[in-house]
Amino acid sequence: MLSLEPIPLHPDRSNKIYASDDCQNLLKMWEEFYPAIGYHLPWVGYIVIQNDRVVGSCAFTGQPKNNRVEISYWTFKENEGKGISTWACKELVSIAKKQDPNLVVTAKTAPEKNASTTILERNGFVFAGVVQDHEIGDAWEWIYEK
Repeated sequence: MLSLEPIPLHPDRSNKIYASDDCQNLLKMWEEFYPAIGYHLPWVGYIVIQNDRVVGSCAFTGQPKNNRVEISYWTFKENEGKGISTWACKELVSIAKKQDPNLVVTAKTAPEKNASTTILERNGFVFAGVVQDHEIGDAWEWIYEK
């Protein structure tokens, strides 16, 4: 069974659930990201937990702006191909729609067919065009339409 837990603003990095290198790197990233975007539940990062282990993460890239909110997800390498990111994507959409059913939920991917585009398509997202992303450059934007 999978569950989500918000990544705290100031996590106890010595907590055994955060022991993996992937998780420590994730916490470091959020320690740098939260000051830039703020910590406003539910618009935060989440760890994905399975059997008392962190197996991946998912997040909102910030609070909604102009009635839009962007999501992202990441499964740790050893857990890829098990449906974890597909589940996490669905959960983020659910959180966003519970907050505001009229929110437009978006995501960005590299501009090519890949595992992430499949995850989005499985979750009711449709390709909306090419946009600029500060990390990717030219990126494909996806919009949830279910």
